[in-house]
Amino acid sequence: MAVKIYKPTSPGRRGMTSHSFEEITKSKPERSLVKPRKKHAGRNMRGKITVRHRGGGARRKLRLVDFKRNKHGIPASVAAIEYDPNRSARLALLYYADGEKRYIIAPLEVGVGDSLMAGPEAEIRPGNSLPIANIPTGTMIHNIEMKEGRGGQMVRSAGASAQLLAKEGDYAQIRLPSGEVRLIRQVCYATIGQVGNPDHGNIKLGKAGRKRHMGIRPTVRGSAMSPRDHPHGGGEGRSPIGMPSPKSPWGKPTLGKKTRRNKSTDKYIFRRRGKGRR
Repeated sequence: MAVKIYKPTSPGRRGMTSHSFEEITKSKPERSLVKPRKKHAGRNMRGKITVRHRGGGARRKLRLVDFKRNKHGIPASVAAIEYDPNRSARLALLYYADGEKRYIIAPLEVGVGDSLMAGPEAEIRPGNSLPIANIPTGTMIHNIEMKEGRGGQMVRSAGASAQLLAKEGDYAQIRLPSGEVRLIRQVCYATIGQVGNPDHGNIKLGKAGRKRHMGIRPTVRGSAMSPRDHPHGGGEGRSPIGMPSPKSPWGKPTLGKKTRRNKSTDKYIFRRRGKGRR
C-alpha cells in the first residue's frame, strides 16, 4: 500500500501522487454483490440542490458491503482484495463455508487466503467480528455498531481505528479517532484491527480534473460573489468577511459554529473532542 509518485512531465503531474494498488488482487467486482448507483448531482426529489458542489464524475457501481457481520460461527476465507470507488477503504471478498459470498471492509494485515469468522466464539485477530464484551481492553477495533444489530456505523474509513479503553456495567468506553470517548453497549459488535489503506491521507490529487472525476464541482469563494448571492460579497476591491461572524450563503453562522443537535445521544459521550472537555 505504497504511494506512487509521478515525474513532473506537466504542470498537472507535478506534485501528483496516487495509490500503487499493489494490494488489489481482482479488477472486476463480484456481479452478485453489485447494483447500479444512480446520480442525483446533490438534488432532492424536487430537483432542488440541497448539497452544493456535486455533479458529473466517473460512473460507479455500488458494492453491497456487509457491515452487520451476522453470519456467526461460519468460517470464511478471503478470496480477493478489491478497490471500491465509493469509499476510501478497500474491500475484502469473503467466501463462506456454506457457499455465500460477501464483501467486508478490508482490515490491515488481512490478505488473500486468510480465514475470518464472526461471532462470540471468534478469535481475537484482525478481521474477526465479536461483541465488545468479548474483546480485551486496549484492543484496536473498527466498524463499530452504535445500536445492537444495526451494523457498523463508526470507524469505517481508510486507516481508521478506535481503542477499547474500559468496560463498566452494560457499557464500554471507546476512544474514537477524533479523540472523543464514547459509551457503547457491550452487546454491540466490532471488528478487530485497523482499517486498511492507511496511506489514503497522503494522496495529492495534483490537478482539478481528478476532483471532477470524483464528482466534485468547483467551489466559489463567497467574497468573490455579489451581495445578493452571498453575505461575504460586494465591496470595492478585496474586503474582509466582516462582523460579527462568517456566514453561509443563507446567512447562517459558519466556520467553527457548532452544528451538532442530537440531545438524545449526548449522555453517551464520556469525553468530547479537544483538550480536557467533558
